[in-house]
Amino acid sequence: MKALILVGGFGTRLRPLTLSVPKPLVEFANKPMILHQIEALKEVGVTEVVLAINYQPEVMLNFLKEFENKLGIKITCSQETEPLGTAGPLALARDKLVDGSGEPFFVLNSDVISEYPFAELIQFHNAHGGEATILVTQVNEPSKYGVVVMDEETGKVERFVEKPKAFVGNKINAGIYLLNPSVLGRIQLKPTSIEKQVFPQIAADQKLFAMVLPGFWMDIGQPKDYITGLRLYLDALRKKSPGKLAAGAHVVGNVLVHETAVVGEGCLIGPDVSVGPGCVVEAGVRLSRCTVMRGTRIKKHACVSGSIIGTHSTVGQWARIENMTILGEDVHVGDEIYSNGGVVLPHKEIKSSILKPEIVM
Repeated sequence: MKALILVGGFGTRLRPLTLSVPKPLVEFANKPMILHQIEALKEVGVTEVVLAINYQPEVMLNFLKEFENKLGIKITCSQETEPLGTAGPLALARDKLVDGSGEPFFVLNSDVISEYPFAELIQFHNAHGGEATILVTQVNEPSKYGVVVMDEETGKVERFVEKPKAFVGNKINAGIYLLNPSVLGRIQLKPTSIEKQVFPQIAADQKLFAMVLPGFWMDIGQPKDYITGLRLYLDALRKKSPGKLAAGAHVVGNVLVHETAVVGEGCLIGPDVSVGPGCVVEAGVRLSRCTVMRGTRIKKHACVSGSIIGTHSTVGQWARIENMTILGEDVHVGDEIYSNGGVVLPHKEIKSSILKPEIVM
């Protein structure tokens, strides 16, 4: 089987993290975002992953070469010269996706994190005999999204309603699909939306089905949702493989600490924290609801909450970093500095406090 991951553009919503690496390579729970998806695809027998990309393909490919060998899966790029929306890239990658086997292929949005129930999805798709299956997830405020109206018994999709004023349902498109090759016949090589143009057409032919996603789901394409996604991911990890989580007197709730990271005496870490490879957390540090990416040093008695600390950065002694502060790569925060929602571009030194949310160029 094959899969196409829609990588797309510049990852502007996750800047400044995406100023150093393409968005799919931004670390989430101590590994690149896209690797969570590739590993789950490999598990259900996918042998080739095509990345639909219009930005820095060589950076992506060089990086993923190592995983290609490690996982034994083929990874290739299909490069757009102009943005083609969410359906155009499928037409562009047609030759890579169709091999005459008639097997369905996966399509994923690269920002989506979930438990990826690919095996159940294949089973459901084969059973209903339609042309395409989309995964849907249940939300509390459907008026903010495009809602999928479906038959609850069979999963057959009736129609889509964009940001409904009145309640029509609470299931939204989760950005994970399984499509028969025949779907490619419906897509032209031009900017096209799979959600607004292709799926409604398949639904009108009564060949589109939806499966409700078990477990959690999050689009982690922006910082606030990234932090929420981490909480949901660690919750799921607690249920599935609790042994992967950190334990000890200094840990509160769900915490992921990479085996190469060092944590000093008297720290209090958690809940909902990931500490990346090669990090050093010195004595007396307090971390909660945050990500500390690879190669970062958090000095004595610093406090980080509700924030993302980019790779190879330093947080000074007694510094306080909070309220969705995002530090890019190689940012150095001085001792006793306070940051309230600062967004700091890469390679900066912060010598004075950031008292209100602002961008530091």
